[in-house]
Amino acid sequence: MTPITPTSDLPGTDIGVLIPVSVYFDDLDPMRMLHNSRYAVLVDRAWNTLWMGRGVGGDQGLQGDGFQVIKSFDIVFDVPLTDLGEHAVHLWMERLGRTSATAGYRVCSADGKTTYAHGTRTVVRLDPATLAPAKWSERVHEIARTLGLPQDQG
Repeated sequence: MTPITPTSDLPGTDIGVLIPVSVYFDDLDPMRMLHNSRYAVLVDRAWNTLWMGRGVGGDQGLQGDGFQVIKSFDIVFDVPLTDLGEHAVHLWMERLGRTSATAGYRVCSADGKTTYAHGTRTVVRLDPATLAPAKWSERVHEIARTLGLPQDQG
């Protein structure tokens, strides 16, 4: 499994974690820039790595708290990403509600110093049988606090 690196040692990133991600040739558009749709894929893969690395979602990633859908995905493109290979996604929690969670992210260089895009992503946990919103477990609250969420929200 890909290691998860805390960002506290990096300038300006005192909360959250830096998750390694890879950019491949087929992720690029005809201008050799990361295609706009691939940013969301990198962010989703980083969250999947984080959750599964902390035991959320079971072996398939879709059990319990892992059964969730994206409610919104906001992105601002800062600098074109044109290099293949290793990069990172910096993740942190902004808000944890009863059934939803909003997190901030940056798609960045592997060392976290260059930001290519940033934004927020909101998910809703669902009950797999009814597809109705479901309450987060205490484990998610614990994890959220480690990702920068204030104690009074977690």
